[in-house]
Amino acid sequence: MLENFSEIRVETPVDKIIKQIRALITSGQLASGDRLPAERKLAEKLGVSRSNVREAIQKLEFYGILKTLPQSGTVVAGMGITALEGLITDVLKLEKSDFASLVETRVILEVSAAKIAAERRTQEDIIELKKALVAYEKTIRSGALAVEEDLLFHLKIAEASKNAVLKSLMLIITPDIVNNFIQYKVCDDQSELKAYHQHEQILEHIINKDSEAAAEAMRAHLQEVSAFSKSKNILG
Repeated sequence: MLENFSEIRVETPVDKIIKQIRALITSGQLASGDRLPAERKLAEKLGVSRSNVREAIQKLEFYGILKTLPQSGTVVAGMGITALEGLITDVLKLEKSDFASLVETRVILEVSAAKIAAERRTQEDIIELKKALVAYEKTIRSGALAVEEDLLFHLKIAEASKNAVLKSLMLIITPDIVNNFIQYKVCDDQSELKAYHQHEQILEHIINKDSEAAAEAMRAHLQEVSAFSKSKNILG
């Protein structure tokens, strides 16, 4: 009987913004080359925050559905309605990804990022990584959860890889991972302190340009949350 029920999902403002843009494209009210209103005006009209509008636009830009042109603002990409609608449907499906899929994708991206970062990092990257690690330590020592500081450290590793696409993919899945971490209460004082020491190890391997060790350290770092995400999906 249980299999006859399906999960009830509350749509986020970002989902709703993307759906409105899809409806406007499908109906022909938005055509290839048409310009979207400014973020501020869109946010006021839709009754949402500018950050919601920005996130929706960024996701649609990543998939090539929208593009930002100098002097012209954000416009609809030059492709057919059917292609645009199909792409937007894929973006909305991505929003529904389960926690395990998000973490699995994160592991694939981050193990590669750590390995490449160890090969390509600069002294400036090391400085930024150390700053992110200090911010993470400061937050956990204060007794607060450091989910965002944790992910900032990981994004700095992606930056150090000098692979813009890899960093963009991390930026797309990061908001969903943050939300799931908070929802499932993945982090506590002990796990965050352990994660901090693992961050130190990863950074040490990146500084030493030991790409294989950096990759393995990252894989070990994410092993616990990966196992948790799988159990959460089974229990859910």
